[in-house]
Amino acid sequence: MTKAPGKSHREGISLIEIMRRFPDDATAEAWFIERRWPEGITCPHCGSVSVQTGAKHKTMPFRCREKECAKRFSAKTGTVMEGSKLGFQVWMIATYLMTTSLKSVSSMKLHRDLNINQRSAWFLAHRLRVALAHEGGVFSGPVEVDETYMGGKLKNMHGKKRREARQKPDLGKTIVAGARDRATGAVRAQTVEAADKETLGAFIGTHAAPGATIYTDEARAYSGLPNRESVNHSAGEYVRDDGVGTQGIESFWSMLKRSHTGTFHKLSPKHMDRYVQEFAARHNMRDRDTIDMMGTVADGGVGKRLRYRELIADNGLASGARS
Repeated sequence: MTKAPGKSHREGISLIEIMRRFPDDATAEAWFIERRWPEGITCPHCGSVSVQTGAKHKTMPFRCREKECAKRFSAKTGTVMEGSKLGFQVWMIATYLMTTSLKSVSSMKLHRDLNINQRSAWFLAHRLRVALAHEGGVFSGPVEVDETYMGGKLKNMHGKKRREARQKPDLGKTIVAGARDRATGAVRAQTVEAADKETLGAFIGTHAAPGATIYTDEARAYSGLPNRESVNHSAGEYVRDDGVGTQGIESFWSMLKRSHTGTFHKLSPKHMDRYVQEFAARHNMRDRDTIDMMGTVADGGVGKRLRYRELIADNGLASGARS
């Protein structure tokens, strides 16, 4: 790829090169198969390596030879792609766009670029976010911890909605807690129900190793934490001479909020956590080559499923849809 500003150690891939590498569904499917089963195709239902390939079936080219199983399957089976009528090339390009767009990509842009309807693009993007979601790991520290509030600004709301928002806890905004490991630069973030001591303490206990030094601001919710160092933002203190501060996690919030303003314009509480997981995952992959980032998404999609009825089901949070 032509040299340009950025991380020079990374090997990027241009959109033109992606199209040349994967000009059709067959080449994209072969990549997904090789990524999922590098040592040979395995039945996702029973784990057997005795598999019939090349079956003349429109969507299920493989069949397990075990008599007790004998099920047909494809590279999509048992992944976030299962049940999708979209071609492998569409999934490949969408994965590329999601991993290389720092402020993400809207469903409207996917709809136009992939020549699919907007609802399919929205569903596709959320399934990729499920694939991106991180599932564990603790930081040895020091760990920067902070919380932020996601939602529209009161001054931009209609008078009635502004009055309603003022009556709600935290002005109706969604609270997101985040932790950043100073040693690796990795981030963990998720939506939380409250910004109180109990909730944030539980978040820290999940993502910071026992005994790890914790850097926070002056918020009362963090008082009493063991091994805590803090800065006083209200007094104009943002970083101490000994390095104590929360600039790293605040930089992550900045990227997340710029996407809210410039890419999505509206992020509903109902789906907020998947967007947060997407940004955390992309942040944690940022030093890898583009093809490795795409491979990480493909790997992360195995064993996960998000059905459309689950995506739109009521989870008790506002969807932002007009009534």
